[in-house]
Amino acid sequence: MSGRVYLVGSGPGDPGLLTLKGMDCIRRADVIVYDRLVQPSLLSYARQNAELIYVGKAAGEHTMKQNDINRLLLSKAKEGKIVCRLKGGDPFVFGRGGEEAEALAEEGIEFEVVPGVTSAVAVPAYAGIPVTHRDYCSTLGIVTGHEKAEGESQSRIRWDKVATGLDTIVFLMGIENLPGIVSELLANGRDGSTPVALIRWGTRAEQETVVGTLLDIVEKAQDAGFKSPAVTVVGEVVKLREKLRWFDNRPLFGKRVLVTRSREQASELSQLLREQGAEPIEFPVIKISPPTNFNALDAALKRVHTYDWLLFTSANGVNAVVERLHNLDLDIRWLKGPRIGAIGPATAKAIEHFGIRVDFVPSRFVAETVVEEFPESPCGRRILIPRAEKAREVLPERLRQLGASVDVVASYKTEIEDSDTPRIKTMLASGNIDIVTFTSSSTVRNFAELVGTESVTRNVIIACIGPVTAQTAEELGLTPDVVADEYTVEGLVSALVARMEACN
Repeated sequence: MSGRVYLVGSGPGDPGLLTLKGMDCIRRADVIVYDRLVQPSLLSYARQNAELIYVGKAAGEHTMKQNDINRLLLSKAKEGKIVCRLKGGDPFVFGRGGEEAEALAEEGIEFEVVPGVTSAVAVPAYAGIPVTHRDYCSTLGIVTGHEKAEGESQSRIRWDKVATGLDTIVFLMGIENLPGIVSELLANGRDGSTPVALIRWGTRAEQETVVGTLLDIVEKAQDAGFKSPAVTVVGEVVKLREKLRWFDNRPLFGKRVLVTRSREQASELSQLLREQGAEPIEFPVIKISPPTNFNALDAALKRVHTYDWLLFTSANGVNAVVERLHNLDLDIRWLKGPRIGAIGPATAKAIEHFGIRVDFVPSRFVAETVVEEFPESPCGRRILIPRAEKAREVLPERLRQLGASVDVVASYKTEIEDSDTPRIKTMLASGNIDIVTFTSSSTVRNFAELVGTESVTRNVIIACIGPVTAQTAEELGLTPDVVADEYTVEGLVSALVARMEACN
């Protein structure tokens, strides 16, 4: 029985531009055949047992020729597999997806095309250039900058029509042929003062833009050492770039930031970083697991009404307690007895998500301040703290010193997660990570064990969510460059933004 092939456009580079349907195809696939320009993070959506096959092509260097790729798709489909052919941009816009579809059709293999956001439109947009504009442009053309097949000597581009017949011309894959493109446009009547923009690695952290005119763009590209992959935009719309820049002028633009939080929590920090122009690289070094046993937690929850206070020190503890109540055939109504405290706003938000009002949140989100600002004398109070299996003893010890009866129970445990360590080591060694973020002492310790602190060079900025995490980093040989004043992910990103703005 034959399988099915999905020809999926992954978009121009920003992983957020992948379509929902494209993501679904990646998740369903038995085999993923992917190109050089596919953002590596998209492969994280693949099933754990999916076969990943790289067939990337660079100028003058092909991992696999097109005919071989066609045969590979046919072979895997004939094995009854679901194949995701993951391509940069859109599969039918100079992506040779049409040739692959033809090969599949000729062999009777079922296939489906999942369009992607084409770089011809998205890359100029990320550079602040609208490819059409009522005041500047009524016509748009997309032209390959690398059209000649082997043995061809004549161009199939109607330069006499293209040069002056289109207001905006977007050339894809044309940097190596830029002198020839410019020469043809000028020879066929395009004015030498026409604005031109070259945009390399568009929509990604390393996006780079050079602006000139047809008369000087070749020289400017050579001076900048401009290389592929890049998009070339020719037309008056290029003049709008300085006014409409929105992506490459953000405070963290161009920075690759390592996010070491657990998978469950990484997305929040990653989103905040993207909003400031950074490219988050998720490297979960910690995973949240059930405690070794639930005996102490279950016993404490069953008598929770006997406590005066229930103190949560993390959102993980909140989620773990609510889940355990469910397993005990109880719900949040069971927590009606004690007053509720949270060590910080993120923890408070997690509590309030379940409809529980929080009675106490300290002004600074560390154990010492919890004790200093406790809303009543702890003396004689019974306090329950559900938390990680291994954690600092400062809070319960200080409360006990003030006369409280404190029960600490494990509601979850943190474990080391080895996820993609070789790739991260390579990125650090090659200088492709600019910032490493730590949101807890556990993330620092696990990072050090997995990667080693010696892999972090002086050029890498170390950013910690608070002083406790920073102290752990220092103890392990990492010097924190940024320590958030507000011990939340929002505070961490704000501190990074302030650091970058101060340096500019």
